[in-house]
Amino acid sequence: MNKPISTKVRQWRAAWVGLACALALHVTDEALTGFLPMCNGIVQGVRARHPWVPFPVFTFPVWLGGLVLVVVLLLGLTPFVSRGQRWIRLVSLVLAVIMMGNALGHIGVSLYWDRAIPGVYSSPFLLAAAVALFATAWRARKH
Repeated sequence: MNKPISTKVRQWRAAWVGLACALALHVTDEALTGFLPMCNGIVQGVRARHPWVPFPVFTFPVWLGGLVLVVVLLLGLTPFVSRGQRWIRLVSLVLAVIMMGNALGHIGVSLYWDRAIPGVYSSPFLLAAAVALFATAWRARKH
């Protein structure tokens, strides 16, 4: 028989799904506003000055397909969050920190360049979802 899911784990699961949805929104924002050409241009400039730097240049289908796969994978891992497993809590904390950095990077660069860069419009949603995931995964540690 399945044991009931605690309130902390339900909140964590909701935050996990919320982050996956916020990431899907963010990827859509980036795809529609030209993030990849901007990013590839920066990478090519860095590689021209420092050829040893292994930053990749992506084609649109590979970039978008990879990010869609990440979102699908996150949603597919939801049952492990529902079970409150320790390893997925660690994944949640690391993922939340990475997504906070992603969102703050878009916001920070937009402020520094004094213009909205691709992906900045969805960054507040991604940041809020990442903070929620971190907080709920942290609280679920005592489950």
